[in-house]
Parts: sequence; structure tokens; C-alpha cells
Amino acid sequence: MSSVLDAPKDALFVRLHPADNVVVARLALMPGTALPGEGVSAAGSIPAGHKVATKPIAAGEPVRKYNQIIGFATEEIAAGAHVHVHNVEMQDFERDYAFSSDMRPTDMVPEAERATFQGFVRKNGTVGTRNYIGILTSVNCSATVAKYIAAAVTPEILAQYPNVDGVVALVHSTGCGMADTGEGYANLQRTLWGYARHPNFAGILMVGLGCEVNQIDFLLEAYGLERGPRFQTMTIQDTGGTRKTVDRGVEIVKSMLPVANEATRSTVPASHLTLALQCGGSDGYSGITANPALGAAADLLVRHGGTAILSETPEIYGAEHLLTRRAVDRKIGEKLIERIRWWEDYTERNGGEMNNNPSPGNKAGGLTTILEKSLGAAAKGGTTNLTGVFKYAEPVNVKGFVFMDSPGYDPCSVTGQVASGANVICFTTGRGSVFGCKPSPSIKLATNSLMYRKLSEDMDVNCGAVLDEGVSIQEMGRQVFELILRVASGEKSKSEAQGFGDAEFIPWQVGAVM
Repeated sequence: MSSVLDAPKDALFVRLHPADNVVVARLALMPGTALPGEGVSAAGSIPAGHKVATKPIAAGEPVRKYNQIIGFATEEIAAGAHVHVHNVEMQDFERDYAFSSDMRPTDMVPEAERATFQGFVRKNGTVGTRNYIGILTSVNCSATVAKYIAAAVTPEILAQYPNVDGVVALVHSTGCGMADTGEGYANLQRTLWGYARHPNFAGILMVGLGCEVNQIDFLLEAYGLERGPRFQTMTIQDTGGTRKTVDRGVEIVKSMLPVANEATRSTVPASHLTLALQCGGSDGYSGITANPALGAAADLLVRHGGTAILSETPEIYGAEHLLTRRAVDRKIGEKLIERIRWWEDYTERNGGEMNNNPSPGNKAGGLTTILEKSLGAAAKGGTTNLTGVFKYAEPVNVKGFVFMDSPGYDPCSVTGQVASGANVICFTTGRGSVFGCKPSPSIKLATNSLMYRKLSEDMDVNCGAVLDEGVSIQEMGRQVFELILRVASGEKSKSEAQGFGDAEFIPWQVGAVM
């Protein structure tokens, strides 16, 4: 039998666990292709990344992958048959949360031996991996003005300040027509507060209209923000209209540039890194190559004293029992389940269901149900203890592996992670998501070699080498960890080189638009 750990490079398929009743095709299989060691042949054409039954599966019987249930057969499935959406469905089943049963002491690297990177140390002791000036908006009505201010700070001006990574306007589509209390309002305020305090910004200008629900003064009072040289605010109505606000905004940003340029990188421990773990455009290889490799890198970061944030609650649905077992105490595990129950209620109220995810692209890549997708997605979290569970954009105030509640929509989820403190991002993809995020650099991990070669200008790491070249998950994780340190020290990721990051600021909107 083949497995991801010992399969030869020319193997036709991958077996992920001896108890599974499916294997995953590494290549497109023609009808009649024998699967060595399984005693079956492909009954029809099997696309690469898709599943093949290795034994008969009766109607109603669980389909198992990773030694976990990923769905239930809707009809009798013959050995050698293609196993996918046409013959598998999601059903409810009991999951044993076994709170903290798998919790183990983390094998921490001695402090004297811990990795370091070159970061920007801020006055409050936080450390940035980039040095931007940001323009935030309290409401969509001030978005155009914010963009005009950023555009007026031209490359020629920025060239005079080589230590400044840029001026970025992060605008959004809400801030008014909403209740001034409740989950949606709290999400937006936490997001803006998190960005305003983010160590990757040397300075922040916040621009409002003046009459919006999301008043700047309310935000400052609620989160203890104080105006000063590094954080300034203005409204279009008080300043006197668009032109005057743009002119004044450009003056403010230009006054921040010399101070921001004084920041220089210095050697700091990797414990100052907070890594956002993301996946998008997943495929059948995601849970086999890139996600486990990222999990191995997250384990290394945690062992070096850092923090890794897993998110996208709908995309751990069905795998949450694997996380609760790693919770450092029952309270943290139960907090995760409370978020799962919230999502079940939220989707039902809005006429949806948790299995609306995976997307058509995910299914084309071989993922059949959210259970299967979630089991692969959860692998990004590695193997260390779950030390905290946080609401969307809530400040992460503990070290280690944590979870932050968010939708599965990648830009929205990453926005929350950055607001929570992530100063670097790793993003795995099988179909080829192109994504970047200012102010935090985004590193792209390809799950398969074909896509990596096709989108080589967008992908930073080819985790397809796990299957194609026999690179171990641990070795691939080490390579990813070393790249994280280099990018955190200033090396540009592919998405940064492409100029991504200005349009990916998307706070999570919850609640009625009024």
C-alpha cells in the first residue's frame, strides 16, 4: 500500500490511512488502471486528486479518508469506482470532542537556540515585519478620499524614504446603515482598532465622513486610542469637503514619512512572529501536501515561542473534534464548540447549510464535502496544543497555536487575523488563488507541481514536491519556516512583487443593513 510518507515518486495513488476505504489518485487514471497493492482497478476515468473506492461501500456506509468520516455513500459504490459528489453526501453524525485528551507538553526550543528575524521594534514593544503608513476609513463614504490621499503620495515621493514600504488606503463597504451595537458593529470596531495598533504600521490616518454610525470618537473611546503624531484623524464634513480633506490628508501623511523612515530593522526572536494560517482554492492535494507542511512550519514557530492563528470556522466544521482534543483546558475547547453552534444557527437563519462549502473549484479539484475539506484544512494547525479561541479580530493575547472565528471567505478571514495581530501570512492553494495582504506579507504554498509551474509568478513554495520528489512533510515544513523568517526580515513574497494587498481589506459584516 502507498502512503504520503512512503509512496514512490511514480506511485499512481496515495493511501492516507490503512483503515480508509478510498485512496487519492496522484495522476489521472484511465479505466482499467490497476492500483498496486489494493487488488482493484479503476472502473472508469478518475481525475487527478480525486478518490477511488478500494472496496465495495454500501449505501449509507461512511466514506473514510484520513481515518475520518468525510461523508456517506448515497448508493452502492463498487470497488474501483470514482467516489465524489455523485455518490457521496454529508450527514450529521456524533463526534467525540474528548476535551484535552491529546494535550501534550510542547517541546520548546531553548531560548538561546531560538530562531531570529530582522524586524521593526515599536515603542510599545511589538514588532513589525513591514513599515507602512496606513489610511483607514470609518465608513465607505470616505473611501474615495482615502484612495486619493494614498495616490497623491507618488513613487517619486516614497523614493526619498527607503525604509517605508508604502502608503496604503484600506477601505471598506460598511460603517453606516448598521446598528451601533451587536456583533457586526463589534467586528468592525475590533478590526479598525487592530489595524490602527498593528506593528506593521509606522503611522495611521483615519478618515471619516462625519455623520456615520461608526463614529471615530466612539472607536477611540471604546478602545483607548489616543491621537498623536503616529495616529491622526479627520472627517470630510469638518475639514470642508473632498479637496480640502485630500490636501490636508496628504500634508499629514507627508509629515509622518520622515518619522517612519527613521525605523530600521534589528535582530529579534521569532517569538515576535504571529502567523496567519490560510487556505483558498483548495483541492484534493491540500490535505496531503501543503496544509500538513504548513502545519509542520506552525509547529516549529510555536516551539520557537511564536504564535500561529488558524481560522475559517466553516472550514474546520467536521474536524473540530480534532482541535478540542488538543485544547489546554475544557473551557477553551468548549469555546470552540460554541462558535461551531453559532455557525450552525447562523447558516440556518440565512437559508444555508454548512455544506454549501466546498466551492465548485474545490469540487473540481477532488473535494467532495465540507467534512473532507475541513479535515485537510485543519492540518494547517499542526500538532501542538490549542492555547486559545478568539472572536473575529479579537486581540490574540497568548502564545502558541490558537483559533480565531471567521468566515471561510479568504480576504475577510485574513483581515480578521491581521487585526488580531498576524504580522505574516502563509496561504496554501491547490487551484491557484492569487492573494496578497497589506500590511502583512503573504506567502503562497502550492499543493501540486502542475499548478505551481503554471502560476510560478504567484507561488512561493511548491509543496507538490512532497509527492513528486519524496520530500518529507517535516522537511517541507522546515523550508516553509525558513522562508517565513526571510520574508519577515524583508524578503518580498511573490504577491508583494505583484503589488497585491490594497483591495483585500474586508471586515466581516454581520447583521441587518438598514
